[in-house]
Amino acid sequence: MDFAQMMINQQNRKQKENEERQAANKELISSGAVSPLDLDAPSRAVHEYNAGIEQLRSQHSPEAIEHLQKAIAAYPKFVSAHNAMGLALSDMDDSVRAKSEFETAIQLDDKCCGSRLNLARLEISRQEFAAAEENLTKAAAARPEDAAVLTALAYAQNGNHEYQQAIETVARLHGLSHPGMGNAHYVAAAAALALQDGDTFERELMLFLDEDPTNPLAPVARENLKLLSDNKKKVALQKEKAAAAHQARLDEIHAKVEANRQRLNVQLSALGNDDSDACAGCELHAMNTGGPGPAGEAAVPDVPSGAVLPSGNSWTIRTVVDEVALFFAVSNHGHMVNDLELSDIQVRDDGKPPAKVLQFTPQSKLPLRVGLLIDTSASVRERFGFEKHAASKFLEQLLTNPSDLAFVAGFSNSPKVVQDFTADHDTLAKGIEGLKNDGGTALFDAVSYACGKLAAYPEQERVAKVLVVLSDGEDNSSHTTLRHAISDAEASGVTVYAISTKDTGGPKTEADKILEALAERSGGEAMFPQDSATLHQSFDKLRDIIRSRYLIAYRPADFQADGKYRAISVIASRNGSKLQVHARKGYHARVAPAAAN
Repeated sequence: MDFAQMMINQQNRKQKENEERQAANKELISSGAVSPLDLDAPSRAVHEYNAGIEQLRSQHSPEAIEHLQKAIAAYPKFVSAHNAMGLALSDMDDSVRAKSEFETAIQLDDKCCGSRLNLARLEISRQEFAAAEENLTKAAAARPEDAAVLTALAYAQNGNHEYQQAIETVARLHGLSHPGMGNAHYVAAAAALALQDGDTFERELMLFLDEDPTNPLAPVARENLKLLSDNKKKVALQKEKAAAAHQARLDEIHAKVEANRQRLNVQLSALGNDDSDACAGCELHAMNTGGPGPAGEAAVPDVPSGAVLPSGNSWTIRTVVDEVALFFAVSNHGHMVNDLELSDIQVRDDGKPPAKVLQFTPQSKLPLRVGLLIDTSASVRERFGFEKHAASKFLEQLLTNPSDLAFVAGFSNSPKVVQDFTADHDTLAKGIEGLKNDGGTALFDAVSYACGKLAAYPEQERVAKVLVVLSDGEDNSSHTTLRHAISDAEASGVTVYAISTKDTGGPKTEADKILEALAERSGGEAMFPQDSATLHQSFDKLRDIIRSRYLIAYRPADFQADGKYRAISVIASRNGSKLQVHARKGYHARVAPAAAN
């Protein structure tokens, strides 16, 4: 009987496990995360798929593609494998094959919304907004409460000039839980700007700031709200003046009417029995105060700095000027050279001298925008307290101009701003002191985020944008890649300087090379202090380098808006002797926007 009971218990456990497994599979299928076809995948295909996903998470896209190809070969109807293959190919910038894989996944199972969302994101990156909107509309119909789908849909609608629909989609999203998706309100603000809807424009920017106050675009939003508030006061004052002028005109007309009436009464009285009670031609014309003219076309999702609801007849959104602003440092045997003239410099852009030099000036004459990015992961725990003190001292000595601003962010698994842009040394020091050690290291994500934040700050003149990274160079948690982080630094005009926090000497490590690549590709420099004393020396050297740089702004010769890479070379010499120049090696030309249908 004991043996029989044991067998019954075992059968019951197996039945319960099977029921739980079926329930879990049903939940995955109903959520759209997994296709029913995937449940029939053989173990070999599943094994290769899992290996591919691990490689994809580790940013080893070529290795991921190899495993995913084997999974698909073993089971061609493996929907999740096709979707993952599309992501891996996207990371390799192979958008054509990536699109084909997403479309294959959709053809196999058109109810699997993840593939449609990924395809739509790829189409948005290629500015194919109409196709993206079509895919996202279908995905939203299947998953009406998916915040990621609704956010992407609003972006596509805005790009497709369907501004009212974009605002309505964001309103739907706001009724759901949508942590980390505050950018959707920024998109809605851009749509409202295009519609000249001032109330919605203001409301969406306020929601955006409430949900994501340290977003790189937050300063732009705050400035637009301030400008909008100032404009409202100006419009109210204009209305008040117009009302006063209107009343004065009415009083003047009334006085003239009254005076004329008296004169007429005199004339009527002279007629004796004629009727003198008539008033002829007492007609008043309403004043036309006019209204705002047609809106310009807002960029997506960028609401331009200074763009507010106008009181005139036109909108100024953005002027595209093909100029290059290049910062560079010059040294001679390790000593900074800070008294060069333009005649000492030769610049070649794509092998040609500039068509016109617009500005040449020492950086010390320009406002400075600094991002201080401090690694707070567990790998830098040993010298963390001393490093924070050194960083605080560095900012205090670097920010000497009242117009200089800096922000401080720590990063482990993700970046976190602990002090937004300010010129106050004590406030920055408090932000640095509040940093704590924990988590992994997402260096590339943090660099991309910080470059975007520096680039998004609204400026009225040329400024110098510098990112100082204090890290050991390790990365184990980023979603983006080193190449993309460097590309973001290049695109945002940010010069990266890195100071290593590792406490051992020895041969150059991969982490050291990471820091060198991040810095040198943007025209900066990586430094590797070995102890506390040399850490202070590195900060002192970095301060001198930053303040001794030059800016040369020019229009490149034979510029084509074709997205191609244009190499830059800078030669500095004095008295026939060549000097050492630290500058970024080039940039990608902008891409001319596709013509609207």
